[in-house]
Amino acid sequence: MLSRWVHQKLLSRAAYLVWLQKFNSNSSSSSATLVPQARERLKGLGDGQVSLVKDEGTGVATITLSHPQKKNALSGQMMVALWDITQELENWSHGKAVILCSEGDTFCSGGDLTTVRSISNPQDGLLMSTFMHDALMRLYCLPLVTVCLVHGKAIGGGAELTTATDYRIFTDAGEISFVQAKMGVAPGWGGGTRLVNILGPSAALELFLTCKKVDGRQAMKLGLASHMVESKRRHEDTLAWLTHFTQHEPQVIQAMKNIVVGARDLPLHDAALKERLNFAPLWGGPANVRALERNIKHK
Repeated sequence: MLSRWVHQKLLSRAAYLVWLQKFNSNSSSSSATLVPQARERLKGLGDGQVSLVKDEGTGVATITLSHPQKKNALSGQMMVALWDITQELENWSHGKAVILCSEGDTFCSGGDLTTVRSISNPQDGLLMSTFMHDALMRLYCLPLVTVCLVHGKAIGGGAELTTATDYRIFTDAGEISFVQAKMGVAPGWGGGTRLVNILGPSAALELFLTCKKVDGRQAMKLGLASHMVESKRRHEDTLAWLTHFTQHEPQVIQAMKNIVVGARDLPLHDAALKERLNFAPLWGGPANVRALERNIKHK
């Protein structure tokens, strides 16, 4: 005999499937309509914070997850804060790069259970998933060089966060595990699609279904990590590593990143158009003129 809780869940799921069918048949329904709803639903859930520090001198910003009592699990209000930060960074004209990191010795343990229990139904699950897809897609497409500094465990949704940046740097304590299958779910924050793009389908499927723990050395072999740093100097060493990418003018870096995003995400002709549109404003621009005056091409 089914327990009352399971029976209620099945009824809820049946109602959800009817609702989802209506949603899919409505051409005006989209993430644009769900994101504001999700924001209202999530903004008052849980504790913790996500902070942003922008260094206007270096052009490097740092996003820090801070929810130490919950091993940096993302609460609803943290999800909203992350979305707001990505929107702010989209408009940072002096920006060159972003570091995503966490306080303490855990990177992120996924979704905060207080928040998860508050939205434990398919309808709210779709709202939350749509909202996090949007937030992390914004991070994924920023016109800035993005790097995730993985120190400590990145579990479930935390592992998905690491896939939303251009590069991943592990400390000697860094570890990623996609444990969604153990929890009876699938990736819900876009990390499934992004991991396939990073590793290819076979390697991604193995990580999803084995739920194996991947440390820095293994991540380097897989092509999931780009570099490793010592835990004690992780921030300084990550900044030093980034200097190879941030030596050019912000407008040049942003144009290059926009071209890469276009080539990655758009059909060929659309990507080529985006490349031309990013090239044209730089031609004869200040950085180009200075380089020509210095005859820097062959130096």
